[in-house]
Amino acid sequence: MVIKVFFPSCCPEAESGLLIGRWIPEQNAAVVLAVIHYPFIPGQVKQYLVQIREVTKVNVSVLGSWSSHYSQAKKDLSQFLEDLSSIFPHDLWFQLTQEKENKFVFDYRLVQQGSKNDKENVILIHYDQRKVMLSKLHCLDTKTPEDNRNAGVKSKAFASDFATIFDTVAKCELLFMIDKYDETPIKFTHWQSEGREASIVVELVKQASVPVCVVLSLLLSFISSICKSRALNIWPLRFLWSKLSTCVQLAHRLDHLQTITSTTKAQNHSEFMRKANLFVSFLIDVGLGLLLISWLYQKNRIGQLADALVPVADHVAKELQELLEWLMGAPAGLKMNKALDEVLGRFFLYHIHLWISYIHLMSPFIEMILWYVGLAACLGLTVALSIVSDIIALLTLHIYCFYVYGARGKKWNVLRQRVDSCSYDLDQLFIGTLLFTILLFLLPTAALYYLVFTLLRMVVVVVQGLIHLLVDFINSLPLYALGLRLCRPYTLAAGVKFKVFQKVAGKPLHLLMQINPLPYGMIIRHYRLPTYSCYPKDSWTALCQKLFLGELIYPWKRKTEKQD
Repeated sequence: MVIKVFFPSCCPEAESGLLIGRWIPEQNAAVVLAVIHYPFIPGQVKQYLVQIREVTKVNVSVLGSWSSHYSQAKKDLSQFLEDLSSIFPHDLWFQLTQEKENKFVFDYRLVQQGSKNDKENVILIHYDQRKVMLSKLHCLDTKTPEDNRNAGVKSKAFASDFATIFDTVAKCELLFMIDKYDETPIKFTHWQSEGREASIVVELVKQASVPVCVVLSLLLSFISSICKSRALNIWPLRFLWSKLSTCVQLAHRLDHLQTITSTTKAQNHSEFMRKANLFVSFLIDVGLGLLLISWLYQKNRIGQLADALVPVADHVAKELQELLEWLMGAPAGLKMNKALDEVLGRFFLYHIHLWISYIHLMSPFIEMILWYVGLAACLGLTVALSIVSDIIALLTLHIYCFYVYGARGKKWNVLRQRVDSCSYDLDQLFIGTLLFTILLFLLPTAALYYLVFTLLRMVVVVVQGLIHLLVDFINSLPLYALGLRLCRPYTLAAGVKFKVFQKVAGKPLHLLMQINPLPYGMIIRHYRLPTYSCYPKDSWTALCQKLFLGELIYPWKRKTEKQD
């Protein structure tokens, strides 16, 4: 039988005393958490361990004794430390003795109840107690082929075994709160024995965050109640809010802020990481928005943008006029139905003239509108991008109208969520057949207009879709987890690896346990934040089917909805 002893890398400096930790019989492993220095009173040690077990729910006990070659206590402690096995009974009593030549090389002796056994194989595994306590081990589900199923099961069991080790160290954080400056009758050696790791700034922020979160939570609740009021949820307004990307993004951020400012403490690691990722994502988003504001309001860029907007809109309208005049002739040498071509062309030209009048009517107010819209970037870059998407939708309203005119032709039943069909008698079918024949000959002209304006509409949809993809990317990226992976890679652990630390003939094998950080791809997959999915998730086949059947395409439309 091989016994694994996990020994903290900070404890070789400890004076002689007792090994405190947890014995895991299922794994034949002992996790050493601390060393209690000699002298000590056994009764006080037992009482302290009882308190630790009640608080941490971990079966912490005395695993054995530790003899240091440079201990300041009495030199002849070996017999005394061995006799302690009768005071602190345990199935296996470990006696570790430090070598004089190398403080990282230990000799060992195992004492079982009622007998002495020196023949058991022992592997001493040195681990960084601080990193193990601060890390979270992720059990990765390894998908293997049929012939590698057994290997996948073994890897999961391997990760589960070490999860117990990590969990033991993390739950015993209370044990590491006592340092050498505390006036206690028991002195320890562990990773914080030289002084507790803390930051005055962090502690002040923690104290100040509680009242700030309470105030912000009340304010956000008030804003949320106003947004959900009946006056703002009548049908036209509710329909408008649901179709504007800006309103959807603001509602999304409002939910994020309510989660962040909640005074309820995170119950587990996943909740804490979600809150932290939301908080960092919000800060980065606002920071990028402020940078955008500082850029827009320098060198009168708002005025330059407003001056360029009207000429661009006029140029687009002029190009559309030329396109319609081309379609009203003989486009690409195709022979069209002249009467229908004339009617459709004049109809669309009239809309373009209305659009040009609308743009010139709004031109005196465009700079002021852009000035106030630019200020909205203080709410975040995602809000600014959503406003840009809505502005593009307004500026291309005429293209959207052309596309709808060319695509409509079916009667959609809103209540039954289907296209209605009708039954006809013989006379109606005869007349319908004649009309269908006429419409069949008119189909190439109508189809050409539909094709041209569908392509124009697709250009607008692609631009809006790219903007929504960028907004979705900013909303969902787990920036806090990625920052941890970059600065403290051990905090998000995918597993462990071992390398030979010391190998001396006649002595137990010494291994060094190192933490494998979680890959960046797994971090994004595991901690990715949920989004409102403002862009379509249809496949290319479904998209082509919609184009062929004349169904309307929206970048913000959900797949389960149908526009009436």
